[in-house]
Amino acid sequence: MRKRLSLVVAAGVLAGLTPAIPASAALVTHCIGTGGAVTVPNDLYVPAGESCSLTGTIVTGNVSVAAGGNLVIAGGKLAGDVRIAGNGYFDAAGTEVSGPVVLAAGGYGIYLRDAETGAVTVRPKGATTVDSFLFTEAATVTGSVNVQAGEVRIGENTSISGSVASTGTYYTDVHDSFIDGALSVLNSGTGSVVCGSSVRGKATFAGNLGGVQLGPNGPLDSCASGGFWGNNVSVTATTGGVTVDDNIIDGTLTATGNTPAATVAGNNRIRRGVVTDPPAAAARSAARTAAPRTDDTGKADERRTDAVQDATAAGPADL
Repeated sequence: MRKRLSLVVAAGVLAGLTPAIPASAALVTHCIGTGGAVTVPNDLYVPAGESCSLTGTIVTGNVSVAAGGNLVIAGGKLAGDVRIAGNGYFDAAGTEVSGPVVLAAGGYGIYLRDAETGAVTVRPKGATTVDSFLFTEAATVTGSVNVQAGEVRIGENTSISGSVASTGTYYTDVHDSFIDGALSVLNSGTGSVVCGSSVRGKATFAGNLGGVQLGPNGPLDSCASGGFWGNNVSVTATTGGVTVDDNIIDGTLTATGNTPAATVAGNNRIRRGVVTDPPAAAARSAARTAAPRTDDTGKADERRTDAVQDATAAGPADL
């Protein structure tokens, strides 16, 4: 009896030293306010209309920004996906995002500065009132970029390992950047500018209303140099003017069906020749003046400033 009692007491002591396991552990951390260099061991969620400002934070799960929410992160690491709902905003500086970044229809925008991400997607605007944007500066995208709404500016030494597909945007511009795959800009409201950049795959510009400028000395934007194109380049069915200046094209340049006819400078080096409209068709093209480019990263700066102020006012987040 004494031996049996000792075993029962010992078992009871050991049971008392074992921490209780909750029936259901929290799998999502809500972020309202500011956070520092801590590790969030699960998913992160920014509630609707709230702001979260993080510095040096690591999130081991996925990130969701609800409608009207803001997530601003600097020097952090996000191990999963980032998904931003309508009127939501995501701003990442010096941050690594292992998964894709997806902006829903009517999302406010994505601003990547010296950040690394997976594939980036901006959904079509649809019936929403918010027109989105994607701005990058010195960003690295491992995967493709697919944008179907708003303003797109890929710049300041951004590197994209996949292709870039733009359909129905307000404009799509590429400055001083590298695209390892193809580039496609279709049906843009105010056209496209590509300067000082390298595109290794096929490039297609079609149905753009505001003109296409490849290289300097065009009407849309000012830039210092043309670019390198590793495959065929096609610019067709474009209104507002087409200029091709100071480019190296390791393929064929096709510039047909544009109004007015494309202007191809003599300083381009085009390996496999140029296909243009016959002189008679070019003479019939009606002139149309393209509107100068007005890139507006100020809207991102303003939203970021407001988001940080709101997060600071909310105080430390319970991460």
